[in-house]
Amino acid sequence: MRLTAMADAFRIQMNDKTMKEVPFEDRFGMLVDVEYTSRKNNRLKRLIRQAELEQTDACIAGIDYTSGRRLNKDLINRLASCEYIAEYRNIFITGATGSGKTYMACAFGIEACKQYFTVKYVRLPDLLLELEAARSSGTFSKVLGKYTKPLLLIIDEWLLLKLSESESKNLFELIHKRRKKTSTIFCSQFKEEGWYERLGGDDNPLADAIMDRIIYDAYKINIESIDPSKDLSMREVYGIDRNQIR
Repeated sequence: MRLTAMADAFRIQMNDKTMKEVPFEDRFGMLVDVEYTSRKNNRLKRLIRQAELEQTDACIAGIDYTSGRRLNKDLINRLASCEYIAEYRNIFITGATGSGKTYMACAFGIEACKQYFTVKYVRLPDLLLELEAARSSGTFSKVLGKYTKPLLLIIDEWLLLKLSESESKNLFELIHKRRKKTSTIFCSQFKEEGWYERLGGDDNPLADAIMDRIIYDAYKINIESIDPSKDLSMREVYGIDRNQIR
């Protein structure tokens, strides 16, 4: 029956003399609680592992508000409740390299896992390569489903490079299937105003279609330095070694 935690707790009870004075109903209730808690913890660990987050130690409580950055703490705490996922709304996190975008996105991802939402993290360059390879090998639908099903998809390095026509087409298919069914966090070095051109602008009819499907009711977090001359990379603040990030 795979009641491993319950069995282990039962053995501990049998070896504990003080437990002989505890009524059977109470002892049985304790065993059920142990098994239930164990299964919840294992499920959380499995969700975090399957999410493949770049920073699994990220947490909302660990977000630094004292390092000279403009951050809306109230908004961040509200988003940590994961209501935006139930509402199928997106989040845009923008800021310069090293500003802490990935850490914050992964922290939101951890909170989503804690509420047992399915989460998936991916870099846009990797995602585009995988979709293009799947298109060529005839497995596009299968790979597309891999990124369509998670209730929260975190796309890092969003529009780091301008997209080709085929990349825009593949991305549109994914964005369209996720629309009003799931939520996506977009992490980008560029503000939303510059995304249209990086999607191909007027030369790409899919640029408008993609933007239209992701900007509606999206929450926006733009990480800016109060004093750029004293700017400090958040990798240094958090003690993150880029070479050790998997």
